[in-house]
Amino acid sequence: QVQLVESGGGLVQPGGSLRLSCAASGSIFSINARGWYRQAPGKQRELVAIITSGDTTTYADSVKGRFTISRDNAKNTVYLQMNSLKPEDTAVYYCKFDAQRYRGDYVGRYWGQGTQVTVSS
Repeated sequence: QVQLVESGGGLVQPGGSLRLSCAASGSIFSINARGWYRQAPGKQRELVAIITSGDTTTYADSVKGRFTISRDNAKNTVYLQMNSLKPEDTAVYYCKFDAQRYRGDYVGRYWGQGTQVTVSS
């Protein structure tokens, strides 16, 4: 099994910054893509950013120019640097890895438990 553990959430004032981390452990053969999603109260979960194994990145329009996704292959980790935070960024943030546990395995989708980000003065 693949386990994801997120860290770095918290309370920050508007205009501030936070850096989220998500580390994967367990049996991992390859990681096709790593992503961050968020879910605000009463809303559906939405994509924030994705980075592929080829370093192609995709961002939601609402975070372009403010958030940056990056990865560390050696640590099986993905990061989300969030700058110029706004109250509307308040949500629970989840990481997701599309990964194979061994050669020939299907590509599974593995989610973290979520970390709360609150932007408020």
